[in-house]
Amino acid sequence: MRDDIDVGHGLEALFAPRSIAIVGASDDVTKIGGRPLQFLRKYGFAGAIYPVNRKAAEVQSLRAFPDVAALPEAPELAVIAVPPEGVPQAVRDCAARGVKAAVVLSAGFSEMGEAGARLQAEIGRIARDTGLRVVGPNCLGAIGVPAKSIATFSVALESAFPAPGPVGIVSQSGNLGSYTLRLASERGLGISRMLTTGNECDVDIADAIASAATDPGTRVILCCMETCRDGAKLRRAMALARAAGKPLVVLKVGVSEAGSAAAASHTGALAGSDAVFDAVLREGGALRVPSIEQLLDVGHALAVLGEGRLPAGRRIAVLTASGGFGVLLADAASAHGLTLPRLAEATQQRILQAVAFAAPANPVDMTAQVSSRPELLAQVLDAVAADPACDTLLLQSANAFHVPRLRDVFLAALTQMRERHPQRLIVLCARAPADVRRQLDALGIPAIEGIDAACATVAALATLGMQSAQPSTVEATPRTPLAAEAFATEASAKAALAAAGLPVLREVVATTRDEAVAAASAIGFPVVLKIVSPDIAHKTEVGGVAVGVRSEGQLIDAHDTMLARVAEKAPGARIDGVLVAQMAPAGCELILGTKTDPVFGPMVMVGLGGIHAEIWKDVALRPAPVDAAAADAMLRSLKSFALLDGARGRPKADVAAAAQAIAALSRFAARHADDVAEIDINPLVVLDAGQGAFALDALLVPTSTNKKDVHP
Repeated sequence: MRDDIDVGHGLEALFAPRSIAIVGASDDVTKIGGRPLQFLRKYGFAGAIYPVNRKAAEVQSLRAFPDVAALPEAPELAVIAVPPEGVPQAVRDCAARGVKAAVVLSAGFSEMGEAGARLQAEIGRIARDTGLRVVGPNCLGAIGVPAKSIATFSVALESAFPAPGPVGIVSQSGNLGSYTLRLASERGLGISRMLTTGNECDVDIADAIASAATDPGTRVILCCMETCRDGAKLRRAMALARAAGKPLVVLKVGVSEAGSAAAASHTGALAGSDAVFDAVLREGGALRVPSIEQLLDVGHALAVLGEGRLPAGRRIAVLTASGGFGVLLADAASAHGLTLPRLAEATQQRILQAVAFAAPANPVDMTAQVSSRPELLAQVLDAVAADPACDTLLLQSANAFHVPRLRDVFLAALTQMRERHPQRLIVLCARAPADVRRQLDALGIPAIEGIDAACATVAALATLGMQSAQPSTVEATPRTPLAAEAFATEASAKAALAAAGLPVLREVVATTRDEAVAAASAIGFPVVLKIVSPDIAHKTEVGGVAVGVRSEGQLIDAHDTMLARVAEKAPGARIDGVLVAQMAPAGCELILGTKTDPVFGPMVMVGLGGIHAEIWKDVALRPAPVDAAAADAMLRSLKSFALLDGARGRPKADVAAAAQAIAALSRFAARHADDVAEIDINPLVVLDAGQGAFALDALLVPTSTNKKDVHP
């Protein structure tokens, strides 16, 4: 029986088999049993091909065999294209014959209802019990381009076979994968492999990513994903890609609101399933893109740039021959989080020496003079490339590459530029004919069509470069049970959290008015009163909070009024007493919490707190646990971080204390993920630098079920 910890193992036979059997082979090349055989012969697969057909002695001019057992050798790969009810036996036959991998193209399984799901589950059991790797069912299969291994019926192969190259394509959707393959090929990108996983009875998208990560011929992985069935496995696959230095670009389709709709806490409402997926990809060093167009733009750029050429930051220099285009590019760059630093005075002087009427600061308007004299364009490019103020040079041209005279000027200057600055990152914002694109690709200079697309691509490259420089260092935390009483009330929740290192203020649970008076005297006025009830999650909604109680008389009045108000608004609630707490000094309010995702496990979240939490939704989310450094990075990623950092003359807040609180909470959530569904701390008050941070309110939501689900 196979150990699934070894993610991606056993898939080599899909991409470079010595022999392939087509089970259900057909003479009709319009059928799924006919097309793979046709493609293998058309494109010159060098290994043995064995058609398997119970009724025919010959299929497409090749000798056919009645079953897999009758084959003269055990094929390394089997392509199965028989009716669904015959698939389990075909898979058993392949396993018994010693086949290493099988691709089930047949449909009619879990996508068709309960009966199909049972058939699919049976195939999965056979795979697990025998060690045979099974792709599908209901998939478009796999292609190993260098070996011309074809286990697909994709129409993308009807006109041409992709050229070999560094881009691997993995997809759960067959059509998305096939479409990506065709578009990439049309751009001139070389492909190493394509694998579509379909219903994933055995091989899943994590296996596909891991296999590409360990393939020497793959340098860039493009992934189209719909679901995640095993979060830990996907994270292991992403770690393999990251360790191998292979960028993983993910088009994740499907955004679900279901997770947040039923949330029991503010944290749950803010950490919906799509936000969790974003956080997991970011933590794993992958880049998520919003469209297939950007998937291809970024994939193109990565393939052309090669290894070790990602930008270290988001600073760009924009070069145009038009002031108007410079403004458009500056606006688009800013919208994508890029910055345009002013070039050094020495750089500007070099530009002006080359082109006296240029605007040299950044954007650089080179004027139309550079179109007629290539040495001027080369001089400007050389000056900007030598300036360390920018991580990327973005050169725009509207028409140059479609005019032979101008095309030669630009190509000559860019060739000279590459010779002088072999490692400098240059991206073109330009349309170019296919032959020119090939020349630019050979120079390691991707040409991206469209202003917004070019800026989005540069921003994506910067994100990948910055993520690759910041790998996660926190290891998983062993899980331990949490005492049931910790869930009962705010007081018991805060006691459990305080024991785990969360900072809280002094507080006492009083069961009578006299106990409340005594507690307030011991703590010191002013104090806060809160109702303590296992049946009331949000105390303010029932009048269960009184702040700024400054004397014994005020306390008695607030105590009695609160109990009466709560009895009226929540008549059935059990009341365990009143919490008397130290009044917190004024500070910046954050919301801090965790959510145990059914697929990816515990996630920790921080954002702007108090009444603004769900209005602004300014949050940072990461898989738990995190260390203090990662927690600090979460805080600094908030749009509202300026409030902590002394905006408008405010004193700087104790960011270090807030980061320590986030890290402590994340460890608690990871340790108790089996018992705790959500934790809500709202607010966490962060005092001035050096004075600490304190959790003023806390809610622990128990796990109602441990059932593992699928991420939509």
